[in-house]
Order: sequence, then C-alpha cells, then structure tokens
Amino acid sequence: MKHALLSASGASRWLNCTPSARLEERLPENTSIYAEEGTLAHELADLTNKYNFSMDKMTKTKFNRVMTGLKENPLYSEEMEEHISEFCTYIREEFRQFKLETKDPFISFEERLDYSKYVPEGFGTGDAVIITDGTLKLIDLKYGKGVPVSAQDNKQLMLYALGAYEKYGFLYDIDTIEMTIYQPRLDNIDSYTMPVDELLEWANGELADKAKLAYDGAGEYKAGEHCKFCKAKAICRARAEENLKLQSYEYKTSELLSNGEIADILKIAERLINWANDVNAYALSQALQGEKFEGFKVVEGRSTRKYADENAVVEKLYTIGYSDDQLFEMKLIGVSSMEKLIGKRKFSELIGEYVHKPKGKPTLAPTADKREEYNSAEYDFKDVVIEG
Repeated sequence: MKHALLSASGASRWLNCTPSARLEERLPENTSIYAEEGTLAHELADLTNKYNFSMDKMTKTKFNRVMTGLKENPLYSEEMEEHISEFCTYIREEFRQFKLETKDPFISFEERLDYSKYVPEGFGTGDAVIITDGTLKLIDLKYGKGVPVSAQDNKQLMLYALGAYEKYGFLYDIDTIEMTIYQPRLDNIDSYTMPVDELLEWANGELADKAKLAYDGAGEYKAGEHCKFCKAKAICRARAEENLKLQSYEYKTSELLSNGEIADILKIAERLINWANDVNAYALSQALQGEKFEGFKVVEGRSTRKYADENAVVEKLYTIGYSDDQLFEMKLIGVSSMEKLIGKRKFSELIGEYVHKPKGKPTLAPTADKREEYNSAEYDFKDVVIEG
C-alpha cells in the first residue's frame, strides 16, 4: 500500500521538523513486529466492524473465511481477538447512542481520507468515522501498549478530521469535531472535542505553512520527542548535536549536587540514554552487515547453558535412579500468561477474585506523569538496604 509522504501518522515529526519527511524518504523502509501486530489488529477490527454493520456484503460465511485466514498469522492470539472485540463493541455502543439522539447517523470504516487541500498529496485512513447532526466523530485504534496516547491536540486525528470534513462537510452541517483514541491493551479511552472553525483555522495557517516546507524538504531540523519513530533518529546530525549540548551542563562550584541540579541531570540522562541506545542499535545492525566503526567490534554476547536434548538427559538420569520429583518442578504459569491462555473475559469471571496486584516499588517519574504521587508513609521500607 502506498503511503503519503506527509502521512497523518508521521505528522508530529514533519510538523515539528519539516525537513525530516524528505530525509526519511532517502532511507530504506523498516518494519517491526509491533507494526505488523498493529496491522493485523486493524484488519481484525475492520472485518469485525463491517460484519457487525452488514457492510461489503459481509455474510457469516465470508466473515468466517476471512477470519480463518487472519488466524493463520503467527501474531494472532485470542487476547488480540478479545481486545478487538471490545473495540468493535465500543463502536457499536457509540453508534447506538447516536441513533437515539439523532436521525440516520452515518458510519464508515477504514476509509481513505484526503486532506491534500492543506497538505500536498496528503491522505490517511480513518479507522471509524461517525457523522451525526452537527458532529463528526473519529475513533482511532491504537494497539500498542508502550505509552498511553492522548487525543488532545493529536495532529494525526486532526488531519483525519480534515479529510473527513472535506469529504462530508458539504453533505452534513458539521460544527464540532470529536476525536477518540481507543487503546485496549492499556485500558485507555481518551477523547477531545474542538470546533470545526478552530480546526480550519489551524489547517489554513500553521498546517498549510509547515506542510509546504515539509513537502519541499525545507526548514530547519529540530530534535525532540517526535524523533522517537523517525527512521533517521540514530544518524540524524541535528539530534546528535542537540544531545551533545546536554553534556555542557554547568554545575555550581560546591562539593555536593543540589536537588535542583539532580533534577536537571535526571531529565538530561533519560534523553541521552534513549539516544545512545538508538545509536548503539544502528551501529550493531550496520556492523553485522560488514560496516566498521573504529574502536569497536562485534562479539558474541553472554548466554546461559541449556540442555541440547531434554529427553536424553531425563532418560540418562532415570537409569541411575533419579525420580520425577527430583528432576521436575511444577509451577503455576504467571498471571499474564494465564490471562492470555483463557482470555481476558473468562479470566476475570473464573479466577479474577483470586488475583491481586501488590503496590509497585517507588520510581521517579516526570511531574507530567498521570499516576498519583507515591505516599511514602505507606511504603514498607523493610527490604530497602541503605548503605553507609
């Protein structure tokens, strides 16, 4: 499938760092198991949604045939199917509610949304678009579980909204845009509403200006959080220079660091570690292809001993008198593995009451983190060793 140079999914990058789109264009395509997993999840969602709403002549027979094919994908799991079922149920409930409030609401799935009026050759795919009296609602599935995704000021969804408005604005009197992120593996459902006028003001101003720069490969390179998924993140000079500047932090002339200085270092360290890991991963991949980096070589990493033939080991030890009780240990599989084995819903129904989640150990996080601040008075310090 052809992807737009200025894609909606990459908007946070090319809007913040306008030359990055053309730079990425020069680099080879790459994928990951996470991207492939997300693609499969979207295919499952599209199939289920169209069956639920009787679209594309989706009979039970056709549904089962296509589903059987999707289940052959090694990334498929019952857990994924259950998460997608929950997502599709959410959409059905949203649509049912709209039907109670308005006459003949419209819905579509996996629809091409063209926003090229504002972004050269720009288009994307909307997971679900619902239109009711005065409101255009976009629902976007995020199958990743790395970090919760916010709908507020989400440029990807805003571009989808522009595409949907351009397509249906002349048919419906739309004055409000509602955007929702549905992230089932993190139980994250986040929505944000904005007036159409505000969306169009952004589109005709900041978006159009930066999109032209990005399409032309012009503007200045700028490092930041948006670098995370950039293909050039490990070898981008602008990002390197930005991170190397962090090392020039000036400390006060005193023997001990102040709390303020420690806080500054913690902020710097996370960025440097992430950048260093990206560079290391890139260098290793290139070295494995024959590239040389002065002062470094590829070596075999540490490994642990394993039985080459477990059956042979057992048979050998049986012959000299060892018993099953001595050779084997039985242990209940972990909570996550059990939930995956029997399915999230059945897990909750059958054994949910026997599962508890103890308090996590304290960890430092930025103040913007949504988790509540830890109550140190409740923490059990009996296992904490303080040296000195």
